[in-house]
Amino acid sequence: MVVSAAAPLTVMAGVAPIAIVLGGIGAPAAYLLAGITLTVFAVGFTTMSRHVRGGGAFYAYIAQGLGTPAGIGAALLAVVAYNGMGIGLYGLLGSAGADAALALWGVDVPWPPLALAGLLLVWYGGHRSIDFGAKVLGVLLVAETGILVLLAGGVLLRGGADGLSAASLAPGNVLVPGTAAVLAFAFIAFTGFESTVIYRREARDPERTIPRATCIAVCFLAVFYAFVVWAVIQAFGDARVVAAAADDPGGLFFSAITTYVGAWAAHLMHVFIVTSVIASLLAFHNAVNRYCLALAEEGVLPARLAAVHPRYGSPYVAGAAQTALGLVVVLAFALAGADPYTQLLLWVNTPGGIGVMVLQLLASIAVPCYFRRVPHTEGVVRTLVAPVTAAVLLTAATGLVVSRIDAFTGASAAVNTVLVAVVPGVFLLGVLLALRLRRGRPEVYTRFAVEPAPTAPGPHPGTER
Repeated sequence: MVVSAAAPLTVMAGVAPIAIVLGGIGAPAAYLLAGITLTVFAVGFTTMSRHVRGGGAFYAYIAQGLGTPAGIGAALLAVVAYNGMGIGLYGLLGSAGADAALALWGVDVPWPPLALAGLLLVWYGGHRSIDFGAKVLGVLLVAETGILVLLAGGVLLRGGADGLSAASLAPGNVLVPGTAAVLAFAFIAFTGFESTVIYRREARDPERTIPRATCIAVCFLAVFYAFVVWAVIQAFGDARVVAAAADDPGGLFFSAITTYVGAWAAHLMHVFIVTSVIASLLAFHNAVNRYCLALAEEGVLPARLAAVHPRYGSPYVAGAAQTALGLVVVLAFALAGADPYTQLLLWVNTPGGIGVMVLQLLASIAVPCYFRRVPHTEGVVRTLVAPVTAAVLLTAATGLVVSRIDAFTGASAAVNTVLVAVVPGVFLLGVLLALRLRRGRPEVYTRFAVEPAPTAPGPHPGTER
């Protein structure tokens, strides 16, 4: 079961240096703040999963709590947001792949062919089914996590550049304007943890495993991300790390691991960051496919997207459609001569990241609304206190991110306005679609996100011999 679509090395070596530039040595705290917020969110979210068992996760919960129009708006927003998060990563793949080719073989490779090759590979992984994707992801995640642990261990053993310091957690270094921009990177780092619910139908004992897997995933990632960023800060020293990150953000982690572990580890990291991005792309690809599958089964998206491969069991038509969209976007940026990192990655990821935060906010609001209407035996902390607290925290975090969107994207005011407007625009489009369905196809509107009928117990998928 995939618990996070944002693979650790992608989050760290690919994005964390910019977080250090913006937030200074207090950047690790942003990951902890995001983790605390999402842990509180997970309490109500996983409680809802025991009562709403559809495969749509966010949109199903929002529909049950806030009504069908909001649910369909959230459904379209989820598809757009996850597509944005995934497609934007092809920019990082092209950039990291080009850097790796230059560092390892001295070959200057343009980024578009690398991004297109990754697009084909991800399509094949999704086409071959979730089992194939999970096996590949498992191997890649172990390797990339291991190289980050090796880097942090080397820094700790040698005491960093100036001795180990806890200044990153000092309020004066955390409560700075740049922290608002770093929160965007921090929340994006956790994107995909709700896949523990998306894959509910493929889980054993979901009543017990889903809440546990979700909370463990969020808590582990928060501590791990903060620890690794802190270790890299120690590698350069509190006084010098921001300048080092600003001078060469793409090389920050490679420089640190070369100094504290060895050049051979830097070579491995170049390989692993490419595989890490591919792992993230596979996870996003599978998540989007399953959202499209669920929506096609609901009748909101074309029925053809619900087609499942007769041999592999994968939603292969949805995968092909997603790949075609990625191809169009990558080619458009390539033909425009855009930078793969600062434009394709950051610009396309921006509405995706904000969209996911808005979905989490709406889901938090939906939890107490739902439990006010249905009989249940859940406690008030799970059904009211935790989700309301999460809604307040997510509102504040989203507002901070939007207010500092210029620092996150580096784009003009006009571009930033468009990127932010995508989120409410898509949600409103979904609401209008819902109203149209209510008039023209009331049967689709009525059954949207309705709980599936109980089925007779049987063997778990994949346990047959």
